[in-house]
Amino acid sequence: MLYWLTQFSDGGDVFNLFRYITFRAGGAFFTALIFGFIFGPPLINMLKTRQKNGQPIREDGPAAHLETKAGTPTMGGVLILGALTVSTLLWARIDNPFVWIVLGVTLSYGLIGFADDWRKIAAGNNYAGLSGRMRLLLEAIIGLAAAWAAASIHPDDLAFRLAVPVFKDVLINLGWFFPVFAAFVMVAFANAVNLTDGLDGLAIMPVMIAAGAMGIIAYAVGRVDYSQYLEVHYVPGAGELLIFAAGLIGGGLGFLWYNAPPAAVFMGDTGSLALGGALGSIAVVLKHEIVLAIIGGLFVVEAASVVIQVLYFKRTGKRVFLMAPIHHHFEKRGWAEPQIVIRFWIIALVLALIGLATLKLR
Repeated sequence: MLYWLTQFSDGGDVFNLFRYITFRAGGAFFTALIFGFIFGPPLINMLKTRQKNGQPIREDGPAAHLETKAGTPTMGGVLILGALTVSTLLWARIDNPFVWIVLGVTLSYGLIGFADDWRKIAAGNNYAGLSGRMRLLLEAIIGLAAAWAAASIHPDDLAFRLAVPVFKDVLINLGWFFPVFAAFVMVAFANAVNLTDGLDGLAIMPVMIAAGAMGIIAYAVGRVDYSQYLEVHYVPGAGELLIFAAGLIGGGLGFLWYNAPPAAVFMGDTGSLALGGALGSIAVVLKHEIVLAIIGGLFVVEAASVVIQVLYFKRTGKRVFLMAPIHHHFEKRGWAEPQIVIRFWIIALVLALIGLATLKLR
């Protein structure tokens, strides 16, 4: 919105700063961060008042959780989404359709998560939320719509195509299957982040790291000169997603202030589904779906551990891991919660750097 101040600029005044994506990204970051610090305490107090017993804790989970996490309010993802939405609308170009696609997916998935959290809290049961089929159906419909919208905006040489990292100019034409594939990316990452969100601070930091990496890619593929230098495909208008990513990081840090161990609030499905959907939709817009699987590899491993555990147990009656997702496996092995969280943060950072390296390996 503030971009429109550039119409008052003669090219040599303060209003000219609003032309620069990097300046507006910095503004989005600090706006979201301050939003989190201001509205965090009253939101947490309100959630504590309305949620008498806090987030329902899994009875089959680690025993320590029943003591340390019981009574902690959930749905703190509202704080992240509020900060992200305000900062994006304030600092991004609101005439950019990619911004609306990504923001639309994020808020829609957040609404699904909100309904899921609300039902769980009302019933006092961690398994009383929306049915898995209903959640996946709603997520898939939103993902298909977003994928189709993005493909209709992309240049003809990019629409309905899958870019392959490392190999320059390799674009696989998926045709009508592309929206299905793109929707799968969004749904998969939404639920992968949801599965990762099991310990204080575990999910939010890797989300911010992934968002930062995707924001850098957005800035690169959104500029003709950088995309030519790096020999990656050019996506006109994609650079504005750096502002969205900066807002997500700022909002995430504001939330982490209250989610750091011991957490005063959990993000809940409201936050985890929204943030995972945000990462997936950014990747679809940027045509970097495969790279996201590298950058967000931690989420992929968490989700894969659940799939492996379920399939192996159904086939043999035995378990591969002591408990899934895999962060609970390490809890069962005696690792302290901060130890798991910080080591997983390190893994997320390393994977993000590897993913960014694909920009230059051509």
